[in-house]
Amino acid sequence: MTIERRGRNLRGIGTKGWQALLLSCTALAAISATSAMAQDAGSVGSGTELETIVIEGSGNGADNDARSIVATQATGTGKMPAPILTTPASVSVITSKELKERGAESVEQAVQYTAGVVTDFYGSDDRYDYFDIRGFTPYTYRDGLAIGRTFGAAREEPYAFERIEVLKGASSAGFGAAEPGGSVNYVTKLPKSERFGEVYGTVGSFAHKETGFDFGDNITEDDTLSYRLTGKFQDADAEYDYSQNDEKFIMGGLTWRPTDLTSLSFVFDHLNTDGVPGSGGQPIGTDFDRDRFFGEPDYYFRTTNRNTYSMMFDHDFGNGLSFGSNARYMKSGDTFGSAYLSNTRTDGSSISDRYYFGNDKSSEQFVVDANLMYETQFHEVKSRTLAGIDYNNFNSQNFGLYIPVAPPINWLNPVYAGGPPSTAPNSGTRTDQTTNGIYLQQELTFSDRLTASLGLRNDWLDLSETNLFTGVTTAGDYSEFTSRFGLSYKITEELAAYASYAESVAPPGVGSEPTTGKQYEVGIKYQPEAFPALFTASVYDLTKGNITVFDSVTYLPDTVEKVRHRGIELEARAEITDNIGLIAAYSYIDSKIDEPGGANNGNRLMRVPEHLASIWGTYTLPGNGVRGDMTFGLGARYTDSYFTDIANTISSESAVVFDASFTYEIRENTTLQLNASNLFDEKHVASQDSGGVYYSPGRAIYATLRQTW
Repeated sequence: MTIERRGRNLRGIGTKGWQALLLSCTALAAISATSAMAQDAGSVGSGTELETIVIEGSGNGADNDARSIVATQATGTGKMPAPILTTPASVSVITSKELKERGAESVEQAVQYTAGVVTDFYGSDDRYDYFDIRGFTPYTYRDGLAIGRTFGAAREEPYAFERIEVLKGASSAGFGAAEPGGSVNYVTKLPKSERFGEVYGTVGSFAHKETGFDFGDNITEDDTLSYRLTGKFQDADAEYDYSQNDEKFIMGGLTWRPTDLTSLSFVFDHLNTDGVPGSGGQPIGTDFDRDRFFGEPDYYFRTTNRNTYSMMFDHDFGNGLSFGSNARYMKSGDTFGSAYLSNTRTDGSSISDRYYFGNDKSSEQFVVDANLMYETQFHEVKSRTLAGIDYNNFNSQNFGLYIPVAPPINWLNPVYAGGPPSTAPNSGTRTDQTTNGIYLQQELTFSDRLTASLGLRNDWLDLSETNLFTGVTTAGDYSEFTSRFGLSYKITEELAAYASYAESVAPPGVGSEPTTGKQYEVGIKYQPEAFPALFTASVYDLTKGNITVFDSVTYLPDTVEKVRHRGIELEARAEITDNIGLIAAYSYIDSKIDEPGGANNGNRLMRVPEHLASIWGTYTLPGNGVRGDMTFGLGARYTDSYFTDIANTISSESAVVFDASFTYEIRENTTLQLNASNLFDEKHVASQDSGGVYYSPGRAIYATLRQTW
C-alpha cells in the first residue's frame, strides 16, 4: 500500500465584549420590534399553523421543514419525538428551508448561526466538518444511528438532509456515545406520497460549477410505493493555488406503505469527493494573500469514497403500541497527503521547514437500532415509554505516512521539490469496536402542564487495536451506565421552563478509561401563537473528566483531569410576518481546566471563545404581480478570540464576518439566488501552530438558478 494520488490533474467586554453585546442587542431589538409588528398585524403571519413533525425515519414533517425555518418538534432528549417547547434541553433545528436560504455548502456552514457552536477554527483546512458545541467536538448520528466524531469523519453533504438537529449538552442516555457539549442528528430526505421536485445550477467563486436535483413521485396508483432521487455534482477549485474541490453525490430512496400503519424505507447514497486538505498554512509573521501555497503540488490531495445503505421501518400495532427499527451499513475509503509547515526560522531568512504527512483509511460500519414505544393515559397523566436495543460494529484500517523532514521552502521565492521519496506508509493500525446498548426512556405529562422525563442506558464497549507493523494487539472491555432526568413546566400555552441533569460517555482510546461528562441546565422557552417562532434562554454547568486533549499547536497529547464549562445561551428563530424572518444567537462560555497543582490549572480549553453572537434576517419585498418577489438576506457572525494551545500562550483573532443573500422569483417556481459568505472578505488568524498561521475562509459568491415543481 502507498499513500499517494493516482490519475489526478493538478489545478490551479472590552472591545470584544462590546462587539458581542452589540450583535446581541441588535438581535433583541429586532426581535422586539418585529414582534410588536406581528401583534399589530393581527392575522398577518399567524394564519399558518405548523404541522406536527415526527422524527423517526418516517419522513413526516418534511414538507414543513421545506417551508419554514422554525421547527416545533425534534427527537429532543432521546429517540422519542417530542415538542421542542416542552423538551427539557436546548435543541436547535436547521431546516431544509434555512439550508437553502443561506446557501450552506457544508454542515460547518449550516450550523454557523446556532447558539453555542464554534466553526472555522482551523481556517481553510476543510478535511472534516470542523465545529464544536459548548467547547467539545460533537458526536454525530444519522436518523438516530451513530456515525462518530466530526473530527476524522467524512464531510457530510447537507443536500441529503431534511433537517439538522443540534442537541446541546450530554445525550448518552438517549443516543449512546456522546460528548457532554452536544450532539448532531442528521435527518435523511425520504420519499413523499406525492409528486415534487427541483433542479438547479450554480456558478461562482473559484471556478465553481454545480448542478443538483431532488425529485420524487408515487410509483403505484394507490400511493403505497414512492421513490425519491437526489443528486449533486460539483466541479470547482478552492481559494488557494493548486487546489480542487470536486464532488459527486447521488442518493435514491424507496418507501413502501402497505397500510396506513406500516412504513418501510430503503435509501442508498454514494459520496465521492476529490479535493485537498486545506491550504497548509502560511509562515508565521507573514501576511500573504489567501491563495498562496507553500506545500507540494505533487503531493496534495484529499479523497473520500463512501457507500451507505439504510433501512427504516415503522409499524403501529394500535392501542398505543408501536415498533420502530433503523439499520445502516456503510463502507468508506479516505486518503489525504500534503507537505506542511513545521517551523518558521528566526535567523532572518525567508525559509520555512516542512514535513510530509499522509493517511489512507478504510472503514466499515454496521449499526442497527430497534425499539418499542407505548403511549397511554391515566386520568390527567399521559405516559410514553420507550424501550430499545442497539448494536454498532465499526472496523477500520488506518495507514499513516510521516516524514519529519521535507525540503524547506523559501516563502519569498517558492520552488517546489515534489512529493516524498517514498509513499509507503510507516505506521498502521487496525481498530475493531463493538458496542451493545440497551435503553429505557419514560415521559409523564401531568394535566398538560408538567412533563417529567427519565432516560437510562447501559453500553457495553468491546475495543481492540492492532499495530499492523508489529502485530501487537491491545484490547479492552467496558460497561458504562448513563442517565438523564428532566422537568418541564408550561407556565402558559406559549411559555415553558425546564431543568435537567444529563450524563455522557465516549469510547476511549485503547488502554485508557472512557471519558465521562455530566451537565446541569435550566432554561426557558417561548413559542408564541401569533407567528411561527421559538425563543430559548438557558444556563448550564457541564464537566468532562478523564480526558486526553491534543494541543492545537504541538499536536501532542496532554492529559487533563477535568474541564468545566459554565455558560449562557440565547437563541431565536422566528417568521414574524409573511415577509420577515429572523435567526439570532448569543453564547457565553466560562471555560476552566480544573487540575489543582497541574501546569494548566485555571487555563481555558483550546478553541473555546468567551463570547459568540450572530444574527441573520430576511425580508421579502412582494412583487404584487408587477414583478417577482425579491428576498434580501443579511447576517453577521461575531467570534471572540480563543486560545490555540493548552498553555494559553497563543490565540486567534476576534472578528465579525458578514454574509448576504438575494433571491428573485423570475416566475412561478423559478428563482435566481445569490449568496455571499464573508461578504467584505474579512481576514483574521483562525489558528496557529508551531509551523504556520491559518486564516479564516475568504469571500465566496455563488449564483443559483432553481426550478421547482
